[in-house]
Amino acid sequence: MMRSLLYVPGRPLQADLSLDELAAALKRKDGLLWVDFVDEPNETCEPILRDLFGFHPLAVDDALQETHTPKVDDWGEYLYIVANALEYHEAEDVAGAASLVVHEVDIFLGPNYVVSHHDEAVPSVQAVWQACQRDTRHLQQGADHLLYKILDFLVADYLPIVARLDDALDEVEDRIFHQPGREVLSRLFALKRALLAMRRVITPQREVLNRLARDDYRLVDPRDRIFFRDVYDHLVRLHDLNESMRDLVSGAMDIYLSVINNRMNEVMKTLTMITTLFMPLSFIAAFFGMNFFMADPPYSNWMTPPVFYLTLGLLMVTPGLMYWWMRRRMWLE
Repeated sequence: MMRSLLYVPGRPLQADLSLDELAAALKRKDGLLWVDFVDEPNETCEPILRDLFGFHPLAVDDALQETHTPKVDDWGEYLYIVANALEYHEAEDVAGAASLVVHEVDIFLGPNYVVSHHDEAVPSVQAVWQACQRDTRHLQQGADHLLYKILDFLVADYLPIVARLDDALDEVEDRIFHQPGREVLSRLFALKRALLAMRRVITPQREVLNRLARDDYRLVDPRDRIFFRDVYDHLVRLHDLNESMRDLVSGAMDIYLSVINNRMNEVMKTLTMITTLFMPLSFIAAFFGMNFFMADPPYSNWMTPPVFYLTLGLLMVTPGLMYWWMRRRMWLE
């Protein structure tokens, strides 16, 4: 789908222009044109980008064919910006795997136009589009300010994702102590992969905003650089939060391993205690089980040798003495 908006001061906002109207709009110096390609076939986009707007074939190929990390290229008459939008799919239960989906948004910034291209519908771009339709003041401050709006909405959508990742991490940390298992470990690895994917987006995108805020681009009004600096500050904060959460995930993995090891130690300690208590009983029972002290069964003869009663005493007293001794040595703590 190709959609377009044309703002001309003193005139109603025009939408869904034809190709001839787009060519005429590009010649106007007092207007602002925004063309947005959403899941449009490359065969349709390429002639418009190359012939109508006059973009370089390499820039067109980058936008349509290749996937890049965030960057900004200065082509003289226009800027080519690659930005990333994020979408977080949370697992339905602790056994599920959360995932972070990255959507590439390619933007061409000209003196009186903005051209955006993305293969999937991006909520933040849609939000800016609807805001411009409701209020033309978003289009009155020039193409570079519209670029700021798009990037600002893209970055603003990162914050809810960070909050959801933080909630998911808190939930997993609670489960570590109450229900440790492979599902919890799988969820931890999923969170770690999601945070790593976010870091791969935030780090280069932060540099893009830093360049837009500080470098001397002809198409960026010096008065608008402060807006890009504001978005850059948000990305710096998000980068710090991402690093902190990655440390928390690593710490949660260490806690998980410690809990598993402690539970294994408790099991081994219990089994060792049972084995230790019954070892002397087995020895006594095996030694006196040869019956060389007794001629008759003890239940039929009241004159049972004293050895039988001594054996019973040892069988009852020995475990109690060993248990008391192990408690005194604090081996059962």
